[in-house]
Amino acid sequence: MSGDQTAEKRELLWLYSTGEHECSYLPDRRARTVFVDPRHPLTASQYGALARQGMRRSGAYVYQPNCANCQACKSLRVDARAFRPNRSQRRCLKRNDDLRVISRPPVFREEHFQLYLDYLDQRHPGSSMQDPERDRYMEFLVADWSSTLFNEIRCGETLLGVAVTDQLPDGLSAVYTFFDPSAARRSLGTWAILWQISEARAAGLPHVYLGYWIAESPRMRYKTAFRPCEIHSGGRWQVFDDSRVKHAPE
Repeated sequence: MSGDQTAEKRELLWLYSTGEHECSYLPDRRARTVFVDPRHPLTASQYGALARQGMRRSGAYVYQPNCANCQACKSLRVDARAFRPNRSQRRCLKRNDDLRVISRPPVFREEHFQLYLDYLDQRHPGSSMQDPERDRYMEFLVADWSSTLFNEIRCGETLLGVAVTDQLPDGLSAVYTFFDPSAARRSLGTWAILWQISEARAAGLPHVYLGYWIAESPRMRYKTAFRPCEIHSGGRWQVFDDSRVKHAPE
């Protein structure tokens, strides 16, 4: 796979594959992942080109599911320019009109880390991500070559959440959001996506990338609530259409 064409050259990027492992989302499936050589420092244009091909960043790894007998994972992005909030999303915005966002460089802050631990403890108990070391926490969220911000969500001086966001040439990528689990009434995960869509539109960027979506996974259902959106399937982006999707029973 190669990066964007430049005036100087077209550089080859090496891809590697994992062995088969347990799927994190569909318990009856086996998964396999391909990833770009993490020793290769990417440029902004290369990273953007990979995102446009449906790939995703986790730390320094840019990866894509490549399972032998399953194509359930679809990269999803929101059309930021055409997006209009639905009734539920408008209520979320109104409920949180006391929030402000402070964008910080991607450096370690103890306040962020403690909120991250609380979030995992309450929202993902028993997860392999729990009880991380500080270095591993940063390795999960940041890559040296990515243009990343830690967007603090605050009410007054109180930190309620952090939306980790990458800036791509054609949009924003929502890397990971964690928030105060005691503030469930606020729907901060939804609010963070709405804020990122607003930021992309204000910057003249057409897309917000929300990572992988799986029709059979109820916990990923929320991603298609941000319309219009597209999924990457068959090597191209296609407008999401409910009529073509078969959901698993909840």
